[in-house]
Amino acid sequence: MTFEDILESVKQALEQAPERNFSESVDLAINLKNVDMSKPENRVDEEIILPSGLGKSITIAVFAKGDIAQRATSAGAEMILDPEEIESLGDDKTKARELANNVDFFISEVAYMPSIAKAMGPILGPRGKMPEPLTPDKNIEDIVNKAKNAIRVRSKDRLSFHLPVGRRDMEPEALAQNIESVVSRIEHKMASGKQNIKSIYVKTTMGPVVKVI
Repeated sequence: MTFEDILESVKQALEQAPERNFSESVDLAINLKNVDMSKPENRVDEEIILPSGLGKSITIAVFAKGDIAQRATSAGAEMILDPEEIESLGDDKTKARELANNVDFFISEVAYMPSIAKAMGPILGPRGKMPEPLTPDKNIEDIVNKAKNAIRVRSKDRLSFHLPVGRRDMEPEALAQNIESVVSRIEHKMASGKQNIKSIYVKTTMGPVVKVI
C-alpha cells in the first residue's frame, strides 16, 4: 500500500459523500486477522500523533498546581483541575462522567496519579482517558502540544476497531498523511506486521465506505 493508494481512497470517500450542513469526521476502520485478542499483549492501545492534526480543537485538562498549572495554561490547556478536587470527583460520579466526556486528554503531575487512579480510574480507564503522568523528565508544554495532535487507538478484545483521522474540510493529502501514520504504527505493533491487517476502510461520518486495502 503506497501513499498514493491511500490518497486515492481518501479522495473517493470525500467525493462520494453527500454534502452535509456540518463538518463531518473522517474515520478509519481497521480489521485485523490471525491475532489472538484474548491476550492483552496483542491488543492495540496506542497514542498516535497525527502529523496533520485532527482538524478540530482538542480539550485538555491538567491536574496541577502552581508553576506547572500556569505553564499548562500558557501552553494551551483549556482546563486546570485542582488536585484537591480529585476525591470529590470520585464521590460525584455524575460530575466525573461529565468531565470525562467533555475532556479529550488528561495530564497530571505524577504525585497525584495514585489518587486519580483510586477515585476516577473506573470512569477514565474504560474511556482510555487516564492522565499522562508528568514525570520530572517531561516538559508540560511538549505534552500539551503533542496532545493537541494525538489520538488514542484502542482495539480492546476486538479484531475490528474504528478511529477518527481528521475532518472532511481538511485537504485530502493531510488526511492521507494521518492515515499513513496510523497504519504504520499499527503494523509496527502487530507481531507479523502488515500480514496481520485484513482490511482498512475510510469514510466520512455519513458517507459510504471506501476500501483502502
